[in-house]
Amino acid sequence: MRRATTGLVGTVVLAALITMVPSGAAVADPAAGVTPNAVDIVGVGDGTSQILMNKLAAAYNASLTDPSAPHLYSWDVSPTGTITTKAGATPIARPANTYAGFLALNGNTRATVDFARSSRPAQTTDPSTDDFVALAKDAVTWAAPSTGNAPANLTTQNLKDIYTCAVTTWNQIDPTLSTDTIKPYLPWPQTGLGTDFLTAIGGGTSVTPGTCVAGVPVSNQGTDPAFGDPDALVPYSVGYFIGQAYLGQGGGADVQGPLTLRSIDSVAPVDLQSKTIAADFAATMYANILYSVVRDADWTATDAHGAALRAVLGHGSWICRNGADAIKASGFLPVSSFACGSVWHS
Repeated sequence: MRRATTGLVGTVVLAALITMVPSGAAVADPAAGVTPNAVDIVGVGDGTSQILMNKLAAAYNASLTDPSAPHLYSWDVSPTGTITTKAGATPIARPANTYAGFLALNGNTRATVDFARSSRPAQTTDPSTDDFVALAKDAVTWAAPSTGNAPANLTTQNLKDIYTCAVTTWNQIDPTLSTDTIKPYLPWPQTGLGTDFLTAIGGGTSVTPGTCVAGVPVSNQGTDPAFGDPDALVPYSVGYFIGQAYLGQGGGADVQGPLTLRSIDSVAPVDLQSKTIAADFAATMYANILYSVVRDADWTATDAHGAALRAVLGHGSWICRNGADAIKASGFLPVSSFACGSVWHS
């Protein structure tokens, strides 16, 4: 079970995180020619929150008046290869997803990685020494090609049946639909997006995908050739899609392509007037929190590094006081000031 460690009442904080409703493309990686200093705060990991963290880092760094103060940097999930995250760091393989970000965080020290981006909450299999610091709110739904055979809405039970392969053709859901075989996809391997989706369609208990489910290597990219199939469907971050479709972020392969978001249990994921995550959808079990995951020893340290981490990411931090515009400009929702920076772990 997750617990809060910010001095706030745990159940109240979790409720604030999950029920909060709403009140140009960012550069990837540190800028060309910039190597973060050893004292800088550097993150890797999850792809869903990478553009958001790029925006936050740019805004935070622009706010600094002391050039020697710790800056904030974030490395994207691509391209593949080796990266030197900061001055003096041991080069590492670029983490391509949430799981790889956790491995980089826990397999190195502050000399290499300070935080891992995550779009899933803490799990019992995570080290108890990892602290999940609340950043923003997202939701996960499913997407399908706009001219394909998928309906506009599926129920939670429909999605569970599809992803366990209990249902394999559209007309098993509705006899008026196509007799074609459904082609369910999941971002692969271990991504926060896939984890959130499988847990939501299982009503809080993760569903084990059936053998009919295929993997796609990158989350939230509609340009994968698999999505040229009219019978494809895939989990998709609502906030990331809003950023791609309406807010001009992404580009190249990082766009929604032919995919459109679909409803679950007759609840639409996007408010098309405000171009935000719909309030009703944000109140369902498909809502999720984006986190920055840190080592507890670093987070609680009384030295300058610990103070810098908390000043950027923690309760009452710069991000919690000044990050709402960047969060909304990335397609996500700010969490309340009460919940922002709250800490959770397994």
